[in-house]
Amino acid sequence: MNLYEIDANMQAAFEAAVDPETGEIIDEKMAEDFERLQLDRDQKIENICLYIKNLKSDAAALKAEKDAFAARQKAAENRAASLTRYLQGFLQGEKYKAKDGRAVVSYRKSESVSISDLTKIPEKYLTHPEPVANKMDIKKAIKAGEEIPGAELVEKSNMIIK
Repeated sequence: MNLYEIDANMQAAFEAAVDPETGEIIDEKMAEDFERLQLDRDQKIENICLYIKNLKSDAAALKAEKDAFAARQKAAENRAASLTRYLQGFLQGEKYKAKDGRAVVSYRKSESVSISDLTKIPEKYLTHPEPVANKMDIKKAIKAGEEIPGAELVEKSNMIIK
């Protein structure tokens, strides 16, 4: 949709000269095509300005739509996470399979590193400039039998819904 009326010949020249995927000018003869159009200089400049305004309007509308979809996506993810926590509390580790097989709940064990005191973590397990614990290295070290003060390996049971 165009907010501004643009001369049909100018519109055709714009669309023929620009790659629809990237927006890059692909026809270097665009200036020659504009010169051949039977419009005066002011009309050409005005049409180019209006076309730019249309494109900016389209971009703003697309961004607003993208932001609206992102908000809807985030809300759906939050609802799914909330219902998952509720179901975990309700099932308490119990497996479930619907009679028709459309819903199956199972569990997978995983391990993660829990940092209780970052100040006790040895320097070789920290990344800088801001001290952050390298949990992958800490996990490997703990599994290899090393004792890491301020860190422990925690076993989790992750619920999987298929």
